[in-house]
Amino acid sequence: MPLAKIAVLEKILVGKLAMFIEQEIRRICEANTWTIGALNVQEDHVHLFLSTPPNISPSQIAHTLKGTTARKVFQRFPEVKKQLWGGAFWSRSYYVGSVGDMSMDTVLKYIELGQD
Repeated sequence: MPLAKIAVLEKILVGKLAMFIEQEIRRICEANTWTIGALNVQEDHVHLFLSTPPNISPSQIAHTLKGTTARKVFQRFPEVKKQLWGGAFWSRSYYVGSVGDMSMDTVLKYIELGQD
């Protein structure tokens, strides 16, 4: 299971927008048969612990999640695009790590606590 972190450019993932992002990520993962181990939406980034088939690359996951959620956010919350510098929702970067030498419990606690 990889651990991923994707960040937005501003601290805007709060309230209805944060709930919408979480719902969309869950919907996308279910549609792609990706299993969520843990998900934590914070003000400026999302932590996601995910299990996918081995033929799915981390870049495919990030591209799918970031592209789809950004389009849906701009459709549902058009005012958000005006708040963002350059009109981009997600930052260009993301972090993916494998769990490898950590226990699943350690990763789950890390995500639940919202640590960086």
